Amino acid sequence: MAEVLLSVEGLHAGYGHAAVLHGVDVEVSEGELVALIGANGAGKSTLLKTIVGLVRAKSGAITFAGDRIDTARPEDLVRCGVALVPEGRMLFGPMTVLENLELGAYASKDRARAIEEGLARVEALFPVLAERAGQPAATLSGGEQQMLAIARALMCSPRLLLLDEPSLGLAPLVIGEIFSALDRLRAEGVTVLLVEQDARLALKHADRGYVMRTGRIVLEGRSSELLADDSVSRIYLGGEVGQHR
Repeated sequence: MAEVLLSVEGLHAGYGHAAVLHGVDVEVSEGELVALIGANGAGKSTLLKTIVGLVRAKSGAITFAGDRIDTARPEDLVRCGVALVPEGRMLFGPMTVLENLELGAYASKDRARAIEEGLARVEALFPVLAERAGQPAATLSGGEQQMLAIARALMCSPRLLLLDEPSLGLAPLVIGEIFSALDRLRAEGVTVLLVEQDARLALKHADRGYVMRTGRIVLEGRSSELLADDSVSRIYLGGEVGQHR
């Protein structure tokens, strides 16, 4: 049985006096792709941001590879092997594709080697980015920008990849390419925690899933079980989750 790579226990977090997460418990084992689904405003993005230190936990524990990380700085977590692909991609538009990718390796000890190996990996995963290497990121299509955001996160060779709404606003063909890439990454041993607006799509590709409602985990299980669950199907797979929060 695979070891637990990420453990979130009794996590409370929010913004200022506004509480968002209320005692969240989540586990992701080495090599898994785990989906986190839920309606708009459930707290899914806040959970990812708290894991990477962009939002500070008020209480509870976050453990990565056996070490507590809930007080770590975001840049230190990148060095530990945790990378976030945020909703909205957050690329540096005026900079070229290559420059954006090189920034992804900023925390590596051997940056030159990380860039060389990272670029080879990215080219194999998303060949179009090699073709667009000298092009400003802002001029890419939406799908290409999402590929670049994922590729930039991969430049630091993460053990755990957190993705926030990777399919948002993309055409079905491009979404298929993105999820095929996620399947390849999982096959390579990258562990993935995925927040996705298309709950059915996420569960079809995931090993397990968690259902989140108003800052709490209300259901968890194998993806096949959640897809077959009548209440999950009625509430979360019938369109409600597909709305942007």
